[in-house]
Amino acid sequence: MIRKIIHLDLDAFFCAVEEQLNPSLGGKPFAVGGRPDERGVVASCSYAARLYGVHSAMPTSRALRLCPGLLIVRGRHGVYSKISKQVMEYSYKISPLVEQISIDEAFVDVSDLPDTGQEIARKLQKSINDEMGLPCSIGIASNKLMAKIANDVGKSQARSGVPPNAITDVPAGKEAEFLSPLPVEKLWGVGPKTADHLAKIGITTIGELAQCTELELIREFGKSGVYLYQHSRGIDDSPIVTFHEPKSISQETTFARDVRDEQQLRRTLCDLAEHVGKSLRKEGYSYTTIKIKLRWPDFTTITRQLTLSSPTDQDKQIIDVALLLFGKVWKPGKAVRLLGVGVSGLESHAHQLTLWDNAPKVTKNKENHLQEALDELRERFGQEAIRKASDLPINNHEGNGNQNVKN
Repeated sequence: MIRKIIHLDLDAFFCAVEEQLNPSLGGKPFAVGGRPDERGVVASCSYAARLYGVHSAMPTSRALRLCPGLLIVRGRHGVYSKISKQVMEYSYKISPLVEQISIDEAFVDVSDLPDTGQEIARKLQKSINDEMGLPCSIGIASNKLMAKIANDVGKSQARSGVPPNAITDVPAGKEAEFLSPLPVEKLWGVGPKTADHLAKIGITTIGELAQCTELELIREFGKSGVYLYQHSRGIDDSPIVTFHEPKSISQETTFARDVRDEQQLRRTLCDLAEHVGKSLRKEGYSYTTIKIKLRWPDFTTITRQLTLSSPTDQDKQIIDVALLLFGKVWKPGKAVRLLGVGVSGLESHAHQLTLWDNAPKVTKNKENHLQEALDELRERFGQEAIRKASDLPINNHEGNGNQNVKN
């Protein structure tokens, strides 16, 4: 059976939500992101702003140079998340086979429905437009790869300055024909390095890539050559994945100005660790590996990690190890631009243990009960409601040196 896959993409989602909340922003060049004096980055920008060359992931300071009249709006990610869930419910009404890949994108498998892909897409788009007041674009094809590329192409061909609200359909059997004139960068797995490599051997379009044999591409790119061969012909058998097991959970912050103060840096690490721990417990995971990330003012970035002998989900272990690792790499007075804390080696609903294998059972239970109480208080009264300032070590935190730190 030929599959029917829809790729749904909410057009400039954050900005569309902000326009709903503040209609005076309609038609104006504005961006959702951080302030330029705080090293902010553009998270999303209106289509009016894109006419000036502004785009997401651009430093806000550069965006303002390109568009001096650009309005900067602080993001409200809790609001965006809530509205995203409401939008995705429209997809679930159509099919249970929904793969949400970001806050504003999803694949939907509608193969079992009798209507054509275009009919389904028009109904879905109309519901989101009319009932949610949000623009969205949809790609339709026989697989995920082609549905995503179709949507990208449809959005790029829309009239500039306004949300595209496009619907683009690639009929089954026409995949290679649709792909042929497109640049190789449109394919999954073709990043800047692969594109440069292909350009050096005279290949810049997907059609030119499709002229290569599988063996030639394997010789040139190893195992990746198999995917390049298939994708250049529009072949993709990847299924709709309705649940993704997270590999890691992390939190990081970029300081408005470089920080040299040890107490502030350690306090920030503790705050980040508590946020990570809260997310873990909310999702029902424990961890075995703790990782920190530091970025110096020259953008040099380093990471250090340590793996525990047993899984846990407690904040204390994240804080202790994060401070231990920090003490091994940071020198007094050295400026820091960014700090991050993360955990990996996630296990679902694992039994929670302390760092010490021989810890009494009653101690472990007390720690768990204490953490649960802290979580409940912070949930009710805010993250800053409970602070353990006395637990924050200000002195040198080097540890006993008998645990391996891996890069």
